Amino acid sequence: QVQLLESGGGLVQPGGSLRLSCAASGFTFSIYTMSWVRQAPGKGPEWVSTINTAGGSTYYADSVKGRFTISRDNAKNTLYLQMNSLKPEDTALYYCARGGSGSKIWGQGTQVTVSS
Repeated sequence: QVQLLESGGGLVQPGGSLRLSCAASGFTFSIYTMSWVRQAPGKGPEWVSTINTAGGSTYYADSVKGRFTISRDNAKNTLYLQMNSLKPEDTALYYCARGGSGSKIWGQGTQVTVSS
């Protein structure tokens, strides 16, 4: 079955960086667009970024553009999200999603907390 396992979250100070990873299994990773979605406490899900199958096209929410970078390694069935210049408002549970911004196939999530 489809499995998406996120890792790399943690507590970081404002201005810091984190790199999230998502290990995919149970499907042919290389033929799917992949995305990151986040959900802050008390708020609905927010689309963060999407990458196409080959990794040549990437898309970002305005709130993270210029600070976050999505990438993928199809040989390793892994999706990444490099997050720089983190802000307190980036605090959320981050999910890897199979598909585009409307995907309902998510992993269990990894917590990112940005606080001094």
